[in-house]
Amino acid sequence: MLALAAVSVPAQAQDREVPYWATIRYDETNMRVGPSQEYKIDWVYRRKGLPVKVVRVMEGWRLIQDPDGTQGWVAQRQLNPARGALVIGEGESALRAEPSARGAIKWRLEPGVVGALGDCDGNWCEFSVGNRSGWVLQNRLWGAGEP
Repeated sequence: MLALAAVSVPAQAQDREVPYWATIRYDETNMRVGPSQEYKIDWVYRRKGLPVKVVRVMEGWRLIQDPDGTQGWVAQRQLNPARGALVIGEGESALRAEPSARGAIKWRLEPGVVGALGDCDGNWCEFSVGNRSGWVLQNRLWGAGEP
């Protein structure tokens, strides 16, 4: 019984009101031009953890938008409801020890870095890349704002 409950949680987490954020679950995920395996593959994502915005739900399929603005359909099981973010903007972004511009810089992140997203306060977000974690300005993270 517990195993069944654990399996149903990810699916229920993705049956929420759109738009919402999710991440690519696998190292390779097909995006299709329509909501079925009958439709041709338009793009293959090769970046586990990439944040995407879910903008429409149709049975077991999700219409997603990626950080470049491209939209297409992926199977629900290809998405993880866990929040992630992508570093955006010009130049490096500081990963700080605390949510403040005065916080010590722990690492510097280049645009394109993908990581796990924690809580955000409107200015700063907790952000983890591998075993490194700290705080990043929210406006430097795609996937950290309102969907």
